[in-house]
Amino acid sequence: MDNAPASLPPPLDWLIGLGDIYTGSVPVSAPGCGDAVGRRILVSPAAASTATGCGEVLALHVAPRDHRFACALIAAFCAGDGVPAAADPASHALLTMAARVASHDVGVIIEGATGTGKEGLARLVHTLSPRRDRPLVAVNCAALPEAMLEATLFGHERGAFSGAVAASPGLFRAANGGTLLLDEVSELPLALQAKLLRVLQEREVLPIGAVRPEKVDVRIIAAANRDLAAYVAAGRFRDDLFYRLAVFPLRTIPLCQRPADILAIAAHWLLKTINGRLCWPTPDALARLESHDWPGNVRELGNVLDRAMVFADGAVIGPEHLAFDMLAAPMAVDRALPLPGSVRHHEDRVIRRALAETHDRRSAAQRLGIRERTLRYKLAAMAVPPVSAAAMVQ
Repeated sequence: MDNAPASLPPPLDWLIGLGDIYTGSVPVSAPGCGDAVGRRILVSPAAASTATGCGEVLALHVAPRDHRFACALIAAFCAGDGVPAAADPASHALLTMAARVASHDVGVIIEGATGTGKEGLARLVHTLSPRRDRPLVAVNCAALPEAMLEATLFGHERGAFSGAVAASPGLFRAANGGTLLLDEVSELPLALQAKLLRVLQEREVLPIGAVRPEKVDVRIIAAANRDLAAYVAAGRFRDDLFYRLAVFPLRTIPLCQRPADILAIAAHWLLKTINGRLCWPTPDALARLESHDWPGNVRELGNVLDRAMVFADGAVIGPEHLAFDMLAAPMAVDRALPLPGSVRHHEDRVIRRALAETHDRRSAAQRLGIRERTLRYKLAAMAVPPVSAAAMVQ
């Protein structure tokens, strides 16, 4: 282990001088730290703000009311971007299983609801595997037209079909030696499932228009937000392909079933998305976050925190800055002026700020996590004239 101290990043340096010194231990999961899961990092007084790596001493000055969030920040910093935020025992158990299977070159299938961290878990398996220095290539099987999927996965020769002006290696060959993540694998058409099964069995691909197959060495991680076993029973997914993929199944956990993770994910999110400042949730704000049931899982939590950072002009996020489900559906057109402090007033502010920062409605809708059509409804409700985005924040 490298014991050379490393300076804390600016977000944590910002905490210096807030008040008391806190001494305690912080659970953290990170690759390279012994068993990779469950190591504890000591937080203790020190002359300077330094982090000495996994399992070593960290120093942080925090006010008493901020102890929990400070610990979560330290854990997020030590874990880094490549490790899913986890503090709940259920999540630690899942990460332990992921770390165990990572070193074995077998197929993994990850099932779970949308927004529960399937891709992050897949990336962790790759990072902890012997293939970590080779490519990790991800494809969403539901995002591509059926006619393009075969060429995208297996490649094609020049002139193999109309529009094939150049040869393409395909994702299997692009991931050769590494890992291929097939997200939403349940959406693969049955005809393509048969071709995928042959590739997995023979470990070779035949690009469209080619006459000779090419050997590939690829580990497959499949992910699905559907019950694949039910799809097999309904005849929508091949049973032989299912058993080929599901050598080692993992299931992600809805956020409402791992409440201890809410604080850890919030710290990781705020640390990752800072823009020159760190927004610090108050205890009341943290209590509201922990009491919400999060039907949209981690993605919903991220959206709420992003909106809170827009509402919070300073460095503190209070409960008044947390807007849950405020953009979930189009509102009826109501041209009455919103009252200051109302949810409608906050919604108007966040929409205007998003438009000012992105300068077009499509980008603003993406930032807000809503469809462009929904944004048009809301702009109509606000009676917004077609003026420049810069003028809208005045």
